[in-house]
Amino acid sequence: SAVSVTAEPDPTPDIVVKTAAVEPTRPDVSLKPDRVTTTDSKAATEQKSVRARTVDTDYLHKRAQRLMNTHSMTGLSLAIVENGEIVFAEGYGLRNARTREPVDADTVFRWASVSKGVAAATLLGVIEDGFIDARAPIEALAPSLELPPTDYQHSIVDLLSHRIGITRNAYDTKIEDGFAPDAVRTDLAGLNYVCAPGSCHTYQNVAFDAAAEIIEEATGLPYKSIVHQELFDPLGMETASMTRQALLASQNWARPHTRSGRLIDRLKPNYYRVPAAAGVNSSVTDLARWMIGLMPDEAGHIPDVRLAAMQSPIIRTPREQNFINRRFGGLKNSHYGLGLRVYDYHGRKVVGHRGGVEGYRALILFDPERQSGIAMMWNSPHWQPIGLQMEFLDELYDRPRRDWMGLNKARRRAAR
Repeated sequence: SAVSVTAEPDPTPDIVVKTAAVEPTRPDVSLKPDRVTTTDSKAATEQKSVRARTVDTDYLHKRAQRLMNTHSMTGLSLAIVENGEIVFAEGYGLRNARTREPVDADTVFRWASVSKGVAAATLLGVIEDGFIDARAPIEALAPSLELPPTDYQHSIVDLLSHRIGITRNAYDTKIEDGFAPDAVRTDLAGLNYVCAPGSCHTYQNVAFDAAAEIIEEATGLPYKSIVHQELFDPLGMETASMTRQALLASQNWARPHTRSGRLIDRLKPNYYRVPAAAGVNSSVTDLARWMIGLMPDEAGHIPDVRLAAMQSPIIRTPREQNFINRRFGGLKNSHYGLGLRVYDYHGRKVVGHRGGVEGYRALILFDPERQSGIAMMWNSPHWQPIGLQMEFLDELYDRPRRDWMGLNKARRRAAR
């Protein structure tokens, strides 16, 4: 059935408060989650098995092969989830153009901003466990975070939905120049508001990473440890990590490349310093496992109330909608939730995120009701692979096939 994607005109922090227990118990620093019983898991599997598969993975596989040949891509990994299960995972091209080593389904890439959903899920989990008062202003929860003077109290919702109100991507250049994130977050106080706080979407990395600081302050544990314990380990994400060192230590990781296919020799550490914003690495198989974790399921690890909070459309994103309109007109009503983007595709609610750092791109896009989605990563700055998510949606909903990646147009140009 179709799902309406409509945001409340004035969302409030109640959406986060509702994820917390009414009477929180004394926090347990181990943060051990409830485990799913075998009976629940079996019931969920039986429920999924009765749903018919509609996605032609062989067709999408051939489209990915054409993409690699048409747009001079270096490497790409692709996974398809249908009915809550990974039904396809494949690698294409090269993880290193110099050594000619191939990409496979276990090759590790960088998630970049797809990492923001991990931060949101982790922070909401810490709230559920009673470590944080969700009503507290974020400046009181993150010692390094200083925002321009205002009578408005910035909430966790404002942080996770990018409603701070300062200029977008504030001081990303300072992170890229090697400055410490804590110091840069303090410098945010010297900026001006471009809109009333809480009223508009201005995408952030430095400010958003305050989520990691809030988690560490509340639990006394490293952000990376909490994420592994609460999300990566329970979801079986064995290749997932959050440091530059972990990526370099992998025996099968994709090197970054330019659009022309030139190897970028130095892997910069900059955005690993803001792990909540852009710090995750993994294979596409584990990215798909993360996406499955975001799909409501009675046997799921992340509680449905938390998923509902993350996937509620909170604030309109005109800049994102303009990009989509130029390239992929099918996605409408673009909003941001908590660490995730929310769209409407021909009456269906679809959820996802994209990310990019130097030499890497990543995306997920899924239908939570159908428990089906696509995960992709590639080691070059091309935008064309984004079109494959649209071709996946058309397969999922049995819509007419379209050349969303522009492969036919590129072939005609090459033939001239």
